[in-house]
Amino acid sequence: MVHIDSLFRTITDQLLKHSQEPQFIANEDLYRPANLKNRDLVEQVIEKLLLPGSGICGFENLVELHKRSMAGESCVMMLEHYSNFDIPNLFFLARDHPEGGKIFDEVVAMAGMKLNEESKFVLAFTEAYTRLVIYPPRGLAAFEGTDAYEREEARSREINRKALHRMIRLKHSGHIILLFPAGTRYRADKPGSKDILPQVDSYLRGFDHMVLVGIAGNTLEVNPNGEMEKDLPCQDVVTYRVSPVMPCSDFRERILSGSSASGEEARQLIARAVGTELDTLHRDAAAIREEALGRLAAKGVKPQRFTLSAD
Repeated sequence: MVHIDSLFRTITDQLLKHSQEPQFIANEDLYRPANLKNRDLVEQVIEKLLLPGSGICGFENLVELHKRSMAGESCVMMLEHYSNFDIPNLFFLARDHPEGGKIFDEVVAMAGMKLNEESKFVLAFTEAYTRLVIYPPRGLAAFEGTDAYEREEARSREINRKALHRMIRLKHSGHIILLFPAGTRYRADKPGSKDILPQVDSYLRGFDHMVLVGIAGNTLEVNPNGEMEKDLPCQDVVTYRVSPVMPCSDFRERILSGSSASGEEARQLIARAVGTELDTLHRDAAAIREEALGRLAAKGVKPQRFTLSAD
């Protein structure tokens, strides 16, 4: 198998050279503007992996979300999560649309601190996109039952308190917040990795409008051994399906209408509803992708796993 760190060694060496951020998340501003030198380098990789037929269906809904954000309304986009290239692919494909650059200049991704701290290699890719660093709920699980749990819990509270305050300022100043509501990449051998976290309800209560985004196709498969810098690149058609803009309060009201659920039970209902909507969008994206794959197959082109020649 060919890993991302070896397949694109010339490019990744430059990424590491231009990387600017410290790995460890300390007592600092958690808002990290994009490193545009590294963005250009990441897009050289993306260009080699995305096959013709890749695209964003429903882009007009992102245009509408952006207009609302620019008008002072708080807006969030929630994506399925399969790959550390979900965001790079989306940004790259947005370039095909006249308003794509303007919209995505205002997108701030909520990013788990693991993307900083796991390795300098992963950080070099991650810092190519503007983000707000958080301590994800799943992150504490690794410390349960250990002497370090109390220390890490305190650290998570402090980081997320700061991130929340920064997010409030960002969402009211024309920025669109991007969120992966499952909190981790989906792995077929771990069905629970696709479950939406109940904390997503906090976002719905805190934002005016949202879009949901289904994804079909993957150009960077999760390494079974867990090392992100050893993830597995492949050529593929990747399709995004964007929902219409929805008022968050209307969505919550529709799901909870007629229900006596409250507290954690209500949060779970909302989370499952978000998951159901994303599943529908995923099926739509998959159907569009299959059509594109059929057109490529007629030309003798098909997705290639781990067989690209090195750059």
